[in-house]
Amino acid sequence: GRLAMMAIIGMFFQDGLTGSAWGDWASYTDSPLRAFENELGVQAPVGFWDPAGLAADGDAAVFRRRRISEIKHGRISMLATMGYITPELVGKFPGYLSPYYNLKFEDVPNGLGAISKVPFFGWLQIGLYALYCEAAGLGFGYFGGDWDGDGREPGDYGWKPPLLATSDPELRKKKLSAELANGRLAMMAIIGMF
Repeated sequence: GRLAMMAIIGMFFQDGLTGSAWGDWASYTDSPLRAFENELGVQAPVGFWDPAGLAADGDAAVFRRRRISEIKHGRISMLATMGYITPELVGKFPGYLSPYYNLKFEDVPNGLGAISKVPFFGWLQIGLYALYCEAAGLGFGYFGGDWDGDGREPGDYGWKPPLLATSDPELRKKKLSAELANGRLAMMAIIGMF
């Protein structure tokens, strides 16, 4: 039902864009979306997919800012998804989250149920850490983030993960495309888990 509705809406959109419900993309050469069709993360069978038209103006600086945000939110969502699943599979930490409130880690549920269980100062610590992480990407000079125009690729924070870093350009492109795809999937997954 729902999948069929999304498919027919996509076909209508594609028909209006290319003149064919089955999408002869090669015949639609006037699109500003062509400016980004060779970017990292453009994957078959969809290609460059921008249903909201956010990249319709072809502005490379705006595209870069959005790509930085996509990578950051994808990484956070991958961590959040694993953080949601892992306690269910391997158990929770032993001991107390808050000895003052006699609250054990195992008493805190996953998802939105945790909001009412975790004490205020626990949420304050989480919020302060989130602000610290956000400040890391703003490029105040101390952190050296992507916003300060240092020429690094989006998502490159100067740290090379031991098992993921490679000097082979093709393998690196494949791994970065996989990271983008997994991040996109994780963003949808964590929304669905709540």
